[in-house]
Amino acid sequence: MHYTYILKSKIKDRYYIGHCSDLEIRLNHHNNGKSISTKAYIPREIVYYEEYEIKSEAMKREYSLKRIKNKSVLEKIINKIT
Repeated sequence: MHYTYILKSKIKDRYYIGHCSDLEIRLNHHNNGKSISTKAYIPREIVYYEEYEIKSEAMKREYSLKRIKNKSVLEKIINKIT
């Protein structure tokens, strides 16, 4: 399986969107400071994810979510499921 996910910083109201094949390993990667993009606002938690069988579909969804520049629209997507 492949995943598109949204992380939220526990210390600052910041989101990060990505894709991976293992959510637990990827979250640990982010929270151990191994990702430059998320290093500044650790720790982070997964607040939303979607599963895909095909990697390219997860990547397409990541791209479409990253195009959303309005935080309230992104939060509506997160809250719709959770």
